[in-house]
Amino acid sequence: MKNFIHDDFLLQTDAAKQLYHDHAKNQPIIDYHCHLNPEYIARDHSFDNLGQIWLEGDHYKWRAMRTNGIEEKYCTGKDTSDMEKYVKWAETVPYTMRNPLYHWTHLELKRAFGVDKLLKPETAQEIYDICTEKLRTPEYSARGLMKMFKVQVVCTTDDPADSLQHHIALKNEQFEVKVLPTWRPDKAMAVENPKVYREYVEKLAEVSGVTINRFDDLIEALRKRHDFFASVGCKLSDHGIEEFYAEPYTQNEIEQIFNKVYGGSELTWEEILKFKSAMLYEGALMDWEKGWTQQFHYGAIRNNNTRQFNKLGPDTGFDSIGDLNVAKAMSRFFDQLDKDNRLAKTIIYNLNPRDNEMVATMIGNFQDGSVAGKIQFGSGWWFLDQKTGMEAQMNSLSNLGLLSRFVGMLTDSRSFLSYPRHEYFRRILCNLIGNDVENGLLPVSEMDFLGKMVEDISYFNAKNFFNF
Repeated sequence: MKNFIHDDFLLQTDAAKQLYHDHAKNQPIIDYHCHLNPEYIARDHSFDNLGQIWLEGDHYKWRAMRTNGIEEKYCTGKDTSDMEKYVKWAETVPYTMRNPLYHWTHLELKRAFGVDKLLKPETAQEIYDICTEKLRTPEYSARGLMKMFKVQVVCTTDDPADSLQHHIALKNEQFEVKVLPTWRPDKAMAVENPKVYREYVEKLAEVSGVTINRFDDLIEALRKRHDFFASVGCKLSDHGIEEFYAEPYTQNEIEQIFNKVYGGSELTWEEILKFKSAMLYEGALMDWEKGWTQQFHYGAIRNNNTRQFNKLGPDTGFDSIGDLNVAKAMSRFFDQLDKDNRLAKTIIYNLNPRDNEMVATMIGNFQDGSVAGKIQFGSGWWFLDQKTGMEAQMNSLSNLGLLSRFVGMLTDSRSFLSYPRHEYFRRILCNLIGNDVENGLLPVSEMDFLGKMVEDISYFNAKNFFNF
């Protein structure tokens, strides 16, 4: 009887197996969007035990545990031990069958620790002991795990006011894995709360050395920080937006709106939309000027549970898919930039699967032949970061664009054990193409080209697209 995670896991045909084992399996990893803590890499953090590395900050697991009837103290509790949390996670794992967490959990156990046993209460202690013992060796430090999984580049997610001290230290040390910052200016757009916004602007003024009294000052401060990020190796921006913003505005209107919110007054919804539109546009110009790639993650409704948000804060597992209609605003935003030929390389990630075909056709509107796949339909993100979601994204891209020019997978994770998600994606990709070959939808005589296509999507497209 085969182990659950075996050599041909998810590979249903001979063509799929050939594509994966000969072309995808051994490609290095470029993780161009993640939420790893750069300090952990800089000081080569070691993890005390399996519970710590697995459950610290993992809202995917927390959601599953809550749904399984596990008390909050075993998810985010400060007074609950790592072991106690791990035991409750082990109790939950069998109930995650058909959830991607079941696959991810066992891929991570197999690839990082060589553990073939299924995690459940009966095996929990044995697995914990094996993995914890290994985690306490140098090979399993933050850097050790990155090297274990053949990671070449990671791009973290960083606020414009961040010092980037850990990125700088790693650059100066010439650590073999490139650890680059990503420009994430969401807080500079977050004008819904005037008090919080003013505090942020004052922090930005301090780190940039620019006195901010008006909107133009804000943009100057951001430009200085943008230049600083570039000096540390940044090549990408990222925007976590609920929707695209492309409201018409005048410069005078934006100045008045900034003065109003900076002065402590609440903005109307129309004013918020205009300000966000101006900020998104100005940021896009900065990215274009430097040849960066801009990323847009849109469509999440965050912090839905007020009671839990007040108790636990953001990013604790109470977000969901939104259902806003964004096509017209998205089109206006990109067209506004493209009119002056100032549209940067772009990746769009949707959270609602109903938008797949819309995004796949939207990217075709702004391809200009200057770069292969200049406008990208990003991989299945967050709630769509699973087999069905990835297949749907790739099918839409295949039908309406060029899958062959796709820049592939990323972890979008805070965990150093998440790199098998690249393997998961590659197996799904190879199975998708391999099934087409077996069913006569793609020519078996072109296996060499299809192999090169798999290699490109797994690694080379991203390497060339981002100029890593």
